[in-house]
Amino acid sequence: MKTIRLPRLLTMLVVMITLVSCVKDDDFSVPELDTGSLEIEGQAVSISSVAGQVAQAMENGDEIFTFEGVDTYIEGYVISSDEGGNFFEEFIIQDLPENPVAGIRVLIDVNPLFTRYEVGRKVFVRLDGLTVGISNGVLSAGIADGNSVGKIPPSMQNEVIVRSNEVAEIIPMPISFSDFSNDVTNLFVSLENVQFNVDEVINHQRTYASEPQDQFDGERVLEDCATGGSIILSTSTFSDFKALSLPSGRGTLQGVLTKDFFGEVFNMAINDPNDVIFIEEDRCDLCGLAEEIGESVVFTDNLENGSLNDAWTNFAQEGTEVWEPFNAGGDYGTAVRIGSFSSGDTSTIAWLITPEIDFNMQAMETLSFETSNSFADASTLTLLYADNWDGDTANIDDAHWRPILEGTIVSDDTFFQDWIASGNIDLSCLEGTVHIAFKYVGSGDANFDGTYELDNIKINAQ
Repeated sequence: MKTIRLPRLLTMLVVMITLVSCVKDDDFSVPELDTGSLEIEGQAVSISSVAGQVAQAMENGDEIFTFEGVDTYIEGYVISSDEGGNFFEEFIIQDLPENPVAGIRVLIDVNPLFTRYEVGRKVFVRLDGLTVGISNGVLSAGIADGNSVGKIPPSMQNEVIVRSNEVAEIIPMPISFSDFSNDVTNLFVSLENVQFNVDEVINHQRTYASEPQDQFDGERVLEDCATGGSIILSTSTFSDFKALSLPSGRGTLQGVLTKDFFGEVFNMAINDPNDVIFIEEDRCDLCGLAEEIGESVVFTDNLENGSLNDAWTNFAQEGTEVWEPFNAGGDYGTAVRIGSFSSGDTSTIAWLITPEIDFNMQAMETLSFETSNSFADASTLTLLYADNWDGDTANIDDAHWRPILEGTIVSDDTFFQDWIASGNIDLSCLEGTVHIAFKYVGSGDANFDGTYELDNIKINAQ
């Protein structure tokens, strides 16, 4: 009897096919580590203690602190992701997945990082040879680059950073705008009842970071409906979601509290648009435009007496410029105007505020006015209201000033001799005693600011 033998090459081919058929696609993912057998040599120190060493070094006149000859490490949970392109060659860890105390940014010349250090992954960072300091306004770790913190080279990655098998759920820490401080930077936080500024989503429909003026980052103003405070949401122009439109409603935004490039202004940075949870379609600005106008006049001033009467509060919060009367000519006669052009002031903030108006005394209130401009350029005029200002200009920043979004204020591209009607702004959703304010803000460079003009202010009711 003959024995049939397969050629050696065919035998090897059959074995290879059999092996490949037993391997699933996800078997090629990064292997998990056994946390039970994972041991890190050295002594654990807290991120807070590292921050303390940096603070002490800065008190001694040093900008950075370098660990040398130490057998210590920090541990933390990753809260940033470069998968969406909003973070680059860095990841941020905080000490606890919930209710964290401190966080630190780790700079490393590796991209991408999310495939190895995804959100929630616990990591250990060995400190020997690393340099820590305040970079871009936040606590950062890397290697010494002169007097600053540079990126860890790829050759040191596995030596410095040890990846645990633990992946925890990161619970955003709720904070309010009044909680912003250096102590809570590099933490994953949530801001509740917030919305984007009206100019970002109503007057214009802007994207996260793909407007012509966005060079490196898109900076969008995020407002707190409860206090009227604001913060910048910063999004990289290299992010995958830069061209998505900002949502116009309100809700919760969660992300990393950080600083701008210069380390001066608090910013929020998100991992992806899923961090913007705006489920409420209505905004907290006001109640729209009115279809009808009441015949009763609650307040009016057509400024024909040549000056602002004592009922108004005319206040220069910063700079030297206040609202002043002028002859507008034609059918408009006397009006008032404000402008900081050529004033020499480094900052200009000027308020024109109505007397206190009791909105419980009548119903269906409406506001109307007219505005013009003389090359407003980089200066702005906004309409605000507050129901808790005591009338003392020393306390003007303590009041809760909210924007009135409805109604039209002249834009810089309008012909300078044209007067623009605001429309009939519905104020019927206001209650109690309220002040209405016109607030002028210069750009910080008086040579690039212009003038706004105001006339025919009237509040009607039924």
